[in-house]
Amino acid sequence: MTRFLFLLFLVCQAGQAARAQAFSPAEIARWQQQAKQVTIVRDNWGVPHVYGKTDADAVFGLLYAQCEDDFARVEDNYITAIGRLAEVEGEAAIYHDLRARLFMDSTQALRTYQRSPAWMKLLLNAFADGTNFYLYSHPTVQPKLLRRFQPWMPLMFSEGSIGGNISVVSVEKLKSFYSQKKSSSWQRPDFEKQDREPVGSNGFAIAPAKSASGHALLLINPHTSFYFRPEVQVTSEAGLNAYGAVTWGQFFVYQGFNQHCGWMHTSSYADSMDEYLETIEKKDGKFVYRYAGKQRPVLTAPVTIAYRQADGSIGRKEFTTYRTHHGPVVGQQSDAKWVTVRMMDTPLEALEQSYLRTKATDYASFREVMKLNGNASNNTVFADSKGTIAYWHGNFMPRRDPQFDWSLPVDGSNPKTEWQGLHKVEELVQTMNPTSGWLQNCNSTPFTVAGPSSPAKSKYPAYMAPDAENYRGINAVRVLSRKTSFTLDTLIAAAKDPYLAGFEELLPALAKDFQLVTDGANPPEGEVVEAMKLLRGWNRRYDKASVAQTLAIYWGERIQRLARTRTAPEQRFDQISFTAFTIANTTAPEKVTALQETLDELTRDFGTWQMPWGEVNRFQRLTGNIQETYDDKKPSLPVAFASSAWGSLAAFGSKTYPGTKKRYGNIGNSFIAVVEFGPRIKARSVLAGGNNSQPSSPHFTDQAGLYAEENFKDVLFYPEDVKKHAERTYSPGK
Repeated sequence: MTRFLFLLFLVCQAGQAARAQAFSPAEIARWQQQAKQVTIVRDNWGVPHVYGKTDADAVFGLLYAQCEDDFARVEDNYITAIGRLAEVEGEAAIYHDLRARLFMDSTQALRTYQRSPAWMKLLLNAFADGTNFYLYSHPTVQPKLLRRFQPWMPLMFSEGSIGGNISVVSVEKLKSFYSQKKSSSWQRPDFEKQDREPVGSNGFAIAPAKSASGHALLLINPHTSFYFRPEVQVTSEAGLNAYGAVTWGQFFVYQGFNQHCGWMHTSSYADSMDEYLETIEKKDGKFVYRYAGKQRPVLTAPVTIAYRQADGSIGRKEFTTYRTHHGPVVGQQSDAKWVTVRMMDTPLEALEQSYLRTKATDYASFREVMKLNGNASNNTVFADSKGTIAYWHGNFMPRRDPQFDWSLPVDGSNPKTEWQGLHKVEELVQTMNPTSGWLQNCNSTPFTVAGPSSPAKSKYPAYMAPDAENYRGINAVRVLSRKTSFTLDTLIAAAKDPYLAGFEELLPALAKDFQLVTDGANPPEGEVVEAMKLLRGWNRRYDKASVAQTLAIYWGERIQRLARTRTAPEQRFDQISFTAFTIANTTAPEKVTALQETLDELTRDFGTWQMPWGEVNRFQRLTGNIQETYDDKKPSLPVAFASSAWGSLAAFGSKTYPGTKKRYGNIGNSFIAVVEFGPRIKARSVLAGGNNSQPSSPHFTDQAGLYAEENFKDVLFYPEDVKKHAERTYSPGK
């Protein structure tokens, strides 16, 4: 054994030496010196509380701690953001990378870094140094691609959103154009495809008048793919003290709070980007486009995408990319009509805003930071210790001529379709301290954000808030309206209210059509009649023991899949209108048949159709890999809450996987917190699974039981409380 350990030591030393060759002695010495100014305290849940002398020290420690917990996700987010995914995943990701390169490349990011203010450069340097110091001090970690992180990289990943702006641009349309396999039609790309699990978030704010303590309360409830954001606290002696969810690889708390205020972002449908139809001609062998009655040259640029080939070698694909003054060409409507996209292109302002809001001290200072107009994909629910609650719908909002329908591509040749600057913050759809005493947003319309106290739709141009209502929004208004006083406990109860409003119309429609079929020549009989009786008596509330919930969800999914085959390709639906479409476009026999098929499916998979929801809807974490695997034979936990598609405020998007009969969640509630902004912060939180991605870690699934039961742990915000529950205290590299 002694000889083995000695050999292992030599191997590790050799690995350390090999890795050290990638970094100079001077920078290693500099990192080691900075690490001495950082302390990381891991509490009994594995949450890192990072303390630094300066903000840059804190950022250095934060990135180091993130890499300790899940380097794979840190690296993956930057591989994706900088457009090098194909070098890892192969040829299938080429057009994903091309999309990233069309809107931002490393050359632009480097130029932006070089012109950044000194304070931001310090943070960007600390980001790269903390990550690189982790790689230096962990020589056994093998990156998939990135062996050195650069300080310009965060400028290509500046907002923290799960998809960012460019996710609305269709990769398939892009591929169709740039592969020369031209598509004959163009539709505006959707944030969500109809057959994809809804994502988004819930945010609630309670004013002092509706709070039992007289202090403002905030619910932070992002719905993302699980493990997309860990829980952290990052603090410096220069005034930084933020707690919450940070997107892997970023150096700011994305959704969270400090000692003065809190911010919750919900994905927004506010129209912050536009498509233009460019009229294209060829002149002297080159493309030109029409603008204001004249011809302008289409700008071209070569782009090379490297990709991993089947044998492991690197291939390269060359593209000539096109753009007009509006933006890059991302598709075409016809040979003579190309589509360009214009969107926010201010990564420095976006990153400045993302960071500076974490140091806001009240409503006024938070609002001042919003004047950077660097948030293009989010709404904001806000509360502070002075008792202010507020809501803003979007932030980066181009000013446009209202005579055009901005939900569709507009005529790029018409100067009237140009943006006319940006709307000021005070012009956005918003409200502060509504008389209702509460605010909510669940990725739904802002015109119900505060019940009767909501902003008036007539006061704003249509492009500012095209968002529809959804079932979570309906349920949130109902829950918040009916209570006169909230505590942290009752706010948690509101956040997990079990009513599934999505079945309010679907099940009565099924019952009506079931009766029609019953009155016909071939009435249903046997088990389907028993199942219908269960559904009629169901209270539409989720419960692990509910068989009716299982029947409703399996039937609802089946009948909506059938209805989807009857939609036109260009049709776009919100949840409520699609429910109406489903009811109107499926017949009574089809609804009843779908119920019988549901029973047959459950019986085939489980031996009986009488399956409680908690038996089929499960939480499981086995590997910690970015693409998790699932196994019916291995331990899992029952989960009562369901997909947000049915109006479940606590969201748990589940499905079956290859080899499974049970459904496993992979998206929905991820990090959840409630906060009370009194003289002393009180907060509770829970994270899906745990903070560490390694199955060997005690913090891999230590929060899974709390999560599945919708229980919360106390947040350790103050140093004395952290110290009492400290599991490990150390400096980076130690």
